[in-house]
Amino acid sequence: MKEITSIQNSYIKELLKLQEKSRERKKKGLFIIEGKREISLAISANYKFDTILYFEDLISEQEILHLFNANVNRIIISKEVYQKLAYRDSTEGIIAVAKAKDFSLENIKFKTKTPLILVAEGIEKPGNIGALLRTADAANVAAVFIANPKSDLYNANIIRSSVGCVFTNQIAVGSSKEIVAFLLENKIQTYATTLQNSNEYHKENYTLATAIVVGTEATGLTTVFREEATQNINIPMQGQIDSMNVSVAAAIVLFEAKRQRAFKI
Repeated sequence: MKEITSIQNSYIKELLKLQEKSRERKKKGLFIIEGKREISLAISANYKFDTILYFEDLISEQEILHLFNANVNRIIISKEVYQKLAYRDSTEGIIAVAKAKDFSLENIKFKTKTPLILVAEGIEKPGNIGALLRTADAANVAAVFIANPKSDLYNANIIRSSVGCVFTNQIAVGSSKEIVAFLLENKIQTYATTLQNSNEYHKENYTLATAIVVGTEATGLTTVFREEATQNINIPMQGQIDSMNVSVAAAIVLFEAKRQRAFKI
């Protein structure tokens, strides 16, 4: 069993680059996952693993083998190395190096003829992307499309803030034009959340194949989605501000769609 005790180890330095830089993740097709829950969700989503690193004081080899088969490459690491690699304080002593998946639109498969899809355009903050993925999982949507992404989905902040829902959702990434073309080709009606030329969200019918599109609070959606939407929709504000956090807005509309579908005759 290999053991690494120094943070100056060349492999550990490579992992730190992998953790910190999107360019390295894309170049090598690898990314880092921390914690039993997140790793278990990745296993359930059929992710492949390159290496497992663990700190024996917090997790045993027996527990590792309970999660993975005996053929997985395993490395014991010291407390110093673990603390250097760990992105957060409570990750149970296990860090996995996993192989990235292809998030192409061509890989999307729907189980029904009336999928409910969440589309997020141009979201900059990893925390907001993570929250959207968590919301999408809670609503059990058919897919999440990320348009014009500002951060890659294997960013540690996204994995953490999504509580592993980056692994539970079916995800595709593309430009706004590519995603609009996909929706039109597949005859999926599109509801764009925007104030311009919009109806109140609860007055629309979401029981057909539907995509709910959300954008940033600062700039909103681009004209690509606003002009191609089946209907623009808004959430009426009752206070003094005219917008809310994007994940909250997405949740309100998605669960209205779920409510309608539950009572559809």
